[in-house]
Amino acid sequence: MTLPQERFKYSAIVDRPRLNLPGGARMVVWTVVNLEVWNILRPMARQILPTPGGNSLLPDVPNWTWHEYGMRVGFWRLLALYQKLGICPTVSLNARVCLDYPRVAQACKDSHWEFMGHGFEQGPVHNEKDQPGMIDRSLSVIEQFTGKRPVGWLGPGLTQTNDTPDYLAAAGIKYIADWVYDDEPTRIETLHGSLVTLPFSVECNDITVMVVQNHEAGYWKQKCLDTFNRLFKESEHRPKFMAIVVHPFITAQPFRIEYHEQIYEHIAAKPGVLNWNGEQILDWYLKATADSHI
Repeated sequence: MTLPQERFKYSAIVDRPRLNLPGGARMVVWTVVNLEVWNILRPMARQILPTPGGNSLLPDVPNWTWHEYGMRVGFWRLLALYQKLGICPTVSLNARVCLDYPRVAQACKDSHWEFMGHGFEQGPVHNEKDQPGMIDRSLSVIEQFTGKRPVGWLGPGLTQTNDTPDYLAAAGIKYIADWVYDDEPTRIETLHGSLVTLPFSVECNDITVMVVQNHEAGYWKQKCLDTFNRLFKESEHRPKFMAIVVHPFITAQPFRIEYHEQIYEHIAAKPGVLNWNGEQILDWYLKATADSHI
């Protein structure tokens, strides 16, 4: 068993050499769309409507259908927005999406979105009895559907155990998004070589802002813009990375989507900003650090 802090050496961002983005770009925005399968036979991953008196009931129809709205309606709002913007996000998806919602998965594939592993179905990784088997099954289902094995991984709810990075590296994963400890890509060590950590976000994440903290969509917009503006200012001195993380049953509700559109309108008005997926960030980072010990 390897503890997380044993997988890397502390690195202050001010002590690292500057890595340059292509074409003189200053910043990368990484859009991540989460697509999940909630098993109606189990307690729901999230609840918008608590049960009367706190008495849980299965099937939890109101909360299951809240999520289902995202797959039937909300996803298509997000797809239309990103097609309009010319952005190909990373789709973090439970592999069961390819089996249960092939219409949605095919739309992602046809739009050239990057597929990132996100477990087989939505549930905590530490409850998995056979973690390596679940990881391999998830990646294999996605590979069979898309023709390409994912190189990235995000644990459902960012959950993992001390051994998860070793299992992921053994399965061929090259980058993970579960480690939200930096503004830049970094490396952590596993029993099977290093994994790159990409700067994911639990702050500019609609689950945190609008479901856990119960903020209105206007605050979601302001938080994302405040984050972007500060990182863009700092990018004058070194490249910055910003993840924007959304779920179609949350951000793509009709009363929220306009605020989300306005975030991208603001970003588009700034020069030197790249919209990359996770694999593009990974490829750039590996080349940029090929001759260094970062």
